[in-house]
Amino acid sequence: MEDQEENTGGFNGVMEPNYSRELDVAVRAVQMACFLCQKVQQGLISKSNGQVQSKEDSSPVTVADWSVQATVSWLLSESFGSKKVSIVAEEDIQSLSKVEAADLLESVVKTVNDCLAEAPRFGLQGPQMALGTSEVLAAISRCNSNGGPTGRFWALDPVDGTLGFVRGDQYAVALALIEDGEPVLGVLGCPNYPMRKEWLSYQHRYHRIISKLTPPTSESWDKGCVMYARRGSGKTWMQPLLQGHKKLVWPNSARPVQVSAIESPALATFCEPVEKSNSSHSFTAGLAHSVGLRKQPLRVYSMVKYAAIARGDAEIFMKFARAGYKEKIWDHAAGIVIIQEAGGVVTDAGGRPLDFSKGLYLEGLDRGVIACAGAKLHEKIIKAVDASWNSSSL
Repeated sequence: MEDQEENTGGFNGVMEPNYSRELDVAVRAVQMACFLCQKVQQGLISKSNGQVQSKEDSSPVTVADWSVQATVSWLLSESFGSKKVSIVAEEDIQSLSKVEAADLLESVVKTVNDCLAEAPRFGLQGPQMALGTSEVLAAISRCNSNGGPTGRFWALDPVDGTLGFVRGDQYAVALALIEDGEPVLGVLGCPNYPMRKEWLSYQHRYHRIISKLTPPTSESWDKGCVMYARRGSGKTWMQPLLQGHKKLVWPNSARPVQVSAIESPALATFCEPVEKSNSSHSFTAGLAHSVGLRKQPLRVYSMVKYAAIARGDAEIFMKFARAGYKEKIWDHAAGIVIIQEAGGVVTDAGGRPLDFSKGLYLEGLDRGVIACAGAKLHEKIIKAVDASWNSSSL
């Protein structure tokens, strides 16, 4: 990979040597995770087989959530040594270890092994023998770091936007490397977010129609993408998901992306979460009207919103959580690096950088998260938030 030049997504003059290996493994691991998710999602859409559970907060969790966490955890540990790898991730094994979850656990173990068997296609080494139940549970449990201000740890959201995943809609696999409280690498896999903008539609479940017209294995279009970046490189790259039985060719398949050049709110498209439970649509709608935003909002599940801004499909992402909701670091770390290196800006509503050094949550967040395609547009949105905030009920 040392021979790769900048226009192929390589590391010469772009990647710092001490992160090149980490990025290489992370991109390949996310590609594998997306491959796993696609297979599980197809099964969920075609039939209901008890593979969706509810957490204590009533949010859904699936076979894919646990399987991706186990797979990525195992790959990172094998690549860098289990004693050297520290991971913060969303899922635990409490509900998965219950007696009544035996069938679910069996499905997770099978899904993990099926995925790891494909590791050579992705340029990674798989296990010599299939992992047993205890090994899969250990891989999931290994993701028990509490983060913090010092040292190096990975932040993983195995299936960001699980509700979108269950519904056959948008979701993402998000992996970031955080060092001394700062995200330094971000990899975002978006299995239902097409490479080509002309295939993009904001209509709900549009990709299902396209899938029927053009099979997902067809080379006529790329159903999904993986985006990645390193802090300070000034580049964000995008590559297609591996399809069919091909081998992953990377970084030759990657191309750089940039944020939109739009600076006028009247011409901008803004994103917001689909779920009303953790974001105020009414406030963002009022704010959009006050700054002259004319386009309909792009309401999409998961960190796909970050991908949309990074590659110029949208210009603004605003999320203002209701009282009591705390933002988790794995919901933002990968997306922030990807937007910033593509030329965008991400802060809280006070214009301050998001703080990833306080543990599992973005503590001290000023009102909400604002991401924009450029500094001038960001400044206008920040001012509008200040002007509108006192009249809101948040």
